[in-house]
Amino acid sequence: MRARDAVMAVCASLGAWYLLFTVIPFSSPAADIQLKNNLDHFVSGMDLIQRNYYREVKESELAYGAIKGMCAALDPHSQFMDEEIYKEMKVETEGEFGGLGIEITIKDQFLTVVSPIEDTPAFKAGLRAGDRIIEIEGESTKELSLVEAVRKLRGPPGSVVRITVMRAGTGELLPFAMTRANIQIQSIKDAKIVRDGIGYVRMTQFQEHTGRDFEKALQELKKKGMRGLILDLRNNPGGLLQVAIEIADKFIGGEKLLVYTKGRIKTQNIEFKSPGRAAFSDCLLVILVNKGSASGSEIVAGAVQDLGRGIILGSTTFGKGSVQSVLPLPDGSALRLTTARYFTPKGRCIQKIGIEPDIVVELTDEEEIELLVKRRLEKMISDNPGSKNLEEEKEELKKLSDVTDVQLKRAVDLLQGLLAYRGLSPGRGANQLHAERGTAKRPNAL
Repeated sequence: MRARDAVMAVCASLGAWYLLFTVIPFSSPAADIQLKNNLDHFVSGMDLIQRNYYREVKESELAYGAIKGMCAALDPHSQFMDEEIYKEMKVETEGEFGGLGIEITIKDQFLTVVSPIEDTPAFKAGLRAGDRIIEIEGESTKELSLVEAVRKLRGPPGSVVRITVMRAGTGELLPFAMTRANIQIQSIKDAKIVRDGIGYVRMTQFQEHTGRDFEKALQELKKKGMRGLILDLRNNPGGLLQVAIEIADKFIGGEKLLVYTKGRIKTQNIEFKSPGRAAFSDCLLVILVNKGSASGSEIVAGAVQDLGRGIILGSTTFGKGSVQSVLPLPDGSALRLTTARYFTPKGRCIQKIGIEPDIVVELTDEEEIELLVKRRLEKMISDNPGSKNLEEEKEELKKLSDVTDVQLKRAVDLLQGLLAYRGLSPGRGANQLHAERGTAKRPNAL
């Protein structure tokens, strides 16, 4: 009867979960009969395993394996966490564990890099958005859950982790050895005036202080005469939802709906609205995105696009828009379950689809690499102005002098034209200009 003991453990766990969260209300005798029949099949299968498998199996193995199987049948983001993994997730580990500086997910059944975060070990090593992590320390990631993958990739700062990735587009297998580090990220980069009246801010992530730092950068640019802004969210993997709302609110305001979540139960149906401040409501806006723009970046871009507040330029975003809730089980383990999805104000689902730009401007893989190398060399030289040991880097930078960020150039030219049009037609605000051009509904329109 060991199989029945094991299945009872599964049923007790699931029963407690259902009672606590009422995910599936059983309201009819027919549903009760169907549940009983399904559990009978389940018990019979476990009983056969218990009596016929070539070795003895612990009841906990069968129970946990059954729950893992149920989660695997749902989607790549729904996972079972045993007690040890769940405890690790709950414990604050600041200073104890180091990371690589990458956002990862499971896409098309592969462990996939959403985006490397700038100035981190992963970024410096050359990992790129869309890379598929095939091996970690020589072991295949094929059956690895997202939680288990994160557990393998993190470790003490200074320790080395070895991975093999399959490069998106080429299928080339590339080995990487990276030293883990405490990841401290400056989320606001390169706040500057790029042409008369046109400001530029690059945002690498949505962190706790990003809104404050962004406000400070915008105020400084405003003092320098900014009338239009290019917000660069390329390779920004997201971060805190409330910070993404805060960023969008700086341009939208009016207590408008920015994003909402929708699930099977009412508590998962939540609307997130602009608080209504909109300190830069009249600033013309272009947002740059690419395949490394995910989650919070897609929420900001989707809201701006749907509400006609600005123009989205670049390439289609990653498509990471699902909500995971952690549901504890009685024995100390837990489920990390997808309970809702994100939708833009006009009801577009972000998950797997992403945000399609109003104006599509693609960069080739070679162009992206050259731009990243150029940016890295420029930063290295600017951070060490008096150094005499950077002659090779300076020569390399000269070779890249003709490399142009065509997406940024297109955004600058676009804003310059819009500013000129606004000058000829006083009184037209940012929303009116966008609505007149119809870019929110016509990709590639100018």
